[in-house]
Amino acid sequence: MLTASDAWFGYDPRQPALNGVSVEIAPNAVVGILGPNGSGKTTLLRLLAGTRQPQRGSVTLDGAPLARASRAVLARRIAVVPQETQLAFDYSVAEVAMMGRYPHLGAFEIEGPRDIAAVDEALAATGTLALKTRLFATLSGGEKQRVVIASALAQIGSVQREDPAAETGSRYLLLDEPTASLDLAYQLEVATLLRALHDERRAGIVISTHDIGLAGTLCDRLVLLRGGTVHAAGATDDVLTPANLRDVFGVDTEITRHRSGQRVVVPIGRSREARP
Repeated sequence: MLTASDAWFGYDPRQPALNGVSVEIAPNAVVGILGPNGSGKTTLLRLLAGTRQPQRGSVTLDGAPLARASRAVLARRIAVVPQETQLAFDYSVAEVAMMGRYPHLGAFEIEGPRDIAAVDEALAATGTLALKTRLFATLSGGEKQRVVIASALAQIGSVQREDPAAETGSRYLLLDEPTASLDLAYQLEVATLLRALHDERRAGIVISTHDIGLAGTLCDRLVLLRGGTVHAAGATDDVLTPANLRDVFGVDTEITRHRSGQRVVVPIGRSREARP
């Protein structure tokens, strides 16, 4: 279980980005973090990843504080896919995916057959194995996103084989705006990939996103943030309601279920209650 308990964090001491946020991310869950700009979505994702420490409260993984875990141990169980990946050099797809193996290597240790196998497995799972020798910079946006996800899978995907003590430990894939700047085809492709990876890998997935339709379709639980606090959290059907969206975004909406199973959120107009 990945848990934030009464977590507070602020870049500006006078205006906390998160105000006493408590969330629980169960193993194997797919959880979406929603909210308007400035609501604390990315900050919460960073706390859950352990790259930021709460100034009050705690974040724990299976009951153990993230702050007490070594970075290598933590990285073998929690992988982050950022919104954008900028590389300083012309790395190949294989080299980008291999970056995920660094937490598994000792000091001055070079990659071996086990790491190469883990990378090939991750690339195959994301449908990018055929791109292995291509330069990352030459890929399309959707291809780049899938390769970065492959790197994250290589990072957490072989914990059981390499660390017997972690066999029963939960693992998590955290994604910040995974479909941002992608066209409709690639949005659908990434969403389908994430669902398939969850079903096959059984790792917990946490998605911070502005795409309400994506979160409503892909996620079984949602956390709806407003002003750095949790406005609503729970099962998707309970959280994704016109009333909650009106309260948080100030917009009247209509929510329908397409025959494909996807939730469609249609903004109708600014809520009268939200107008000055």
